[in-house]
Amino acid sequence: MIRGITDGVKHLIIINVLMFIGTLTIGNGELFYQWFALYFPKNELFQPWQIVTHMFMHGNATHILFNMFALWMFGTAVEAQLGTKKFLFIYFSAGLGAVLFQLGYYYFNYLPLYSELISTGLTDSEIVQMFTSNETISGINDSQLSLLREAFPIYNASMVGASGCIMGILAAFGMMNPEAKLMLIFLPIPIKAKYFIPGIILLDVISAFTGQSFFSPSNTAYMAHVGGALIGFIIMWYWKKNQFNQNRWY
Repeated sequence: MIRGITDGVKHLIIINVLMFIGTLTIGNGELFYQWFALYFPKNELFQPWQIVTHMFMHGNATHILFNMFALWMFGTAVEAQLGTKKFLFIYFSAGLGAVLFQLGYYYFNYLPLYSELISTGLTDSEIVQMFTSNETISGINDSQLSLLREAFPIYNASMVGASGCIMGILAAFGMMNPEAKLMLIFLPIPIKAKYFIPGIILLDVISAFTGQSFFSPSNTAYMAHVGGALIGFIIMWYWKKNQFNQNRWY
C-alpha cells in the first residue's frame, strides 16, 4: 500500500476522482450527472444502477474534497484494523442503507401529497407532466398549486456522494476506537468518538425534520447520513457480539 493509505481506500478515492472528472467533462456537466446520480424512483431519469453509481458522484470540488479527506482519515484506520474485505462490506452496506433511509424519507413525504393531488381531480399523467416541465396546466387552483410546490422538489430530487458510506465507516471507527478524540475543523475542541459520532448523527436527524442545517449545506441528504451510520453501527455490533462465533462474516 502507499504510505499513509490502505489499498481499499486508495482505489475508492481513485474511482471517486475519475467519476468527478467525468461529471465535469462529459455532457457539459449534466449528461454524466443524469446517468449516474440517484434520482427519485418516480422520476423518469431514475435507473437501477444509480443506486450504486451515485456513491461515486459528487456535486462540486468542496463536496468531493471533504468526503475523500474523511474517507482517507477514517477509512484507512478501519481498513487497517478490519482488513479490506470487511472494510468494503461496511462501506457499500452503509451506502445501500443510506439509499434506503433517504428514499424512504422521500416517499414518506411524497405519497401523502400525491394522494391529495389525485383526490383533487388531477390525473397521474397531469402531475408527472407538470413536475417534468416545471409548468402548470390550465385550471389549477391555489390548493393544488400549494401541493404541487411541496411535492415538486421531492419528485425532482437527486442524490450524490459517498457521505452515507463514510458515515458507516465513521460509526465503525467509533465502535472500535471509542476513546479516540475527534474535532471539527471549525470547532477545534477534542471530543471522544463515543460522544462525537452520536452527536453528529443526532444533528443530522434534527436537520432532516426541521430543515435547520448545522454543518452541511441545506441540500444535504441528512437521512442518508443517518442510514449509513446506523448500518455501520449494526454491522460492527454484530461482529463484536459474534467475534468468536462460527457464523461471523469473513
